[in-house]
Amino acid sequence: MQTTIDNSPVMQKTKELCQMILDEPSMQDLRKRIDTFMGDEQARAQYDALVSKGEALQQKQQASQTLSGEEIADFEQHRDSLLQNPVARGFLDAQEELHNVKHSIQSFVSKTLELGRLPTEEEASGGCGHGGCGCSH
Repeated sequence: MQTTIDNSPVMQKTKELCQMILDEPSMQDLRKRIDTFMGDEQARAQYDALVSKGEALQQKQQASQTLSGEEIADFEQHRDSLLQNPVARGFLDAQEELHNVKHSIQSFVSKTLELGRLPTEEEASGGCGHGGCGCSH
């Protein structure tokens, strides 16, 4: 049996929650930092170059090839340079913060569905409260 909530009160409240998230000043600040980065071609090129270097090093490692000290130092130099760019740094920090918000919301909703009730603060923050997850509770 398929459960659908497309036009249900649950979906309406979900949309309201999404709008509240968008209206939150801290979320607007995160969006602004991301948009600033997206509009800065130099910062994006610097980021893309670092990602490409990282992928190349990862592929080399996965092929059981040894990375040279020079390759590692080059990657680290480019990473440090990127982190010194305030626009790129703002983007990276905003991405991390958005990831944390998304994870928190997903965890809370998942735990609610799993438990059939609102989770306690401990349960919502990762403690299972039952011992079924191997966390020794």
